[in-house]
Amino acid sequence: MHNFEFYAPTRVIFGKGTEMRTGELVKEYGGSKVLIHYGGQSAVRSGLLDRVKASLEAAGISYVTLGGVVPNPHLSKVREGIALAKEAGVDFLLAVGGGSVIDSAKAIAYALAEPEYDIWELYAHTRKAKKCLPVAAVLTIAAAGSEMSNSSVITNVETGQKRAYNDNLARPKFAIMNPELTVTLPDYQTQSGCADIMMHTMERYFTNGGNMELTDQLAEGVLRTVIKNAKILHEQPDNYEARAEVMWAGSLAHNDLTGCGNAGGDFATHMLEHEMGGMFDVTHGAGLAAIWSSWARYVYKNCLHRFVRYALNVMQVEPGATDEETALKGIEAMEDFYRSIGMPTNMKELGIAPTEEQILEMAEGCYRAAGGPKGSAKLLQVEDMAAVYRLAR
Repeated sequence: MHNFEFYAPTRVIFGKGTEMRTGELVKEYGGSKVLIHYGGQSAVRSGLLDRVKASLEAAGISYVTLGGVVPNPHLSKVREGIALAKEAGVDFLLAVGGGSVIDSAKAIAYALAEPEYDIWELYAHTRKAKKCLPVAAVLTIAAAGSEMSNSSVITNVETGQKRAYNDNLARPKFAIMNPELTVTLPDYQTQSGCADIMMHTMERYFTNGGNMELTDQLAEGVLRTVIKNAKILHEQPDNYEARAEVMWAGSLAHNDLTGCGNAGGDFATHMLEHEMGGMFDVTHGAGLAAIWSSWARYVYKNCLHRFVRYALNVMQVEPGATDEETALKGIEAMEDFYRSIGMPTNMKELGIAPTEEQILEMAEGCYRAAGGPKGSAKLLQVEDMAAVYRLAR
């Protein structure tokens, strides 16, 4: 067990109808002029946006709105939000949506707090933030965990770069989570979210160098819960209890709880997917599913004890004749699970076919973005990253 710090300051308001408390909460946290940031028209059609506006108005809080955030949120939309918020005198960011919307809101909040700097500098890692305006979320998609995390991921379409910036300054002040708001999601989006939730947990699980037993059991519980309820939602999309389990799992998977006391997370799969997302604009959770099994088959011998534990405690396979056989049975069971919920297990199933030149470009971009070798299960050099991409074709 390693020393650790656990910091999860976000206040969670969970359950049916909780979006009606938005105004009182924004007021409690000092907001007086809010930018309501959202994605497509679903928040409008469902009436959610109107309910949020009404709640703010009842609390005497003024607002401006900016929609149009897309998956793999664009830097150009962030810049649009910065300009609008500056002109309106915004002092509070309210994200109504999923991880993409929350990530975009975090980026705008950083920029408003330090207007003398360019926002992309944070994501290019040429400086660190010193200030950030307050951010909160009304969650509509269980996936990224951005509602409780310190992470924000933005895509620069002009350069094809998808980059993350992590800083506790941007952890949301509060997160309103009503599982009913996720019921109308298409199944592909729901299952992509489940894949993302699991990967946030697995990135912290498949590590060398020591782990904490209690943390392992928490992680395994989150993973088993998501597997069970993802299957339920594939057949019963309106099942509230399953929606609730997955939504809460999404927050716990990325608020750092499932990494306490270990030797540090792996996150190579995320870095590999970010390059795929930047180049091909794929759905993040589906992209993670498409690259994971190739990564797992490439690294499992270097982290055999963890893959064996995963196979037995999460995928609940029968032990093989050897540890290696058990580990491979676990990977195969994971692939079967992905297929059962309509998730891809390789790039072909994801619908992309990168050339050798594109594979080398992604590998080199991943290596640069990681600042060098990446991984804990196995430390990946640039040639290893290219090898994983080739296996996933």
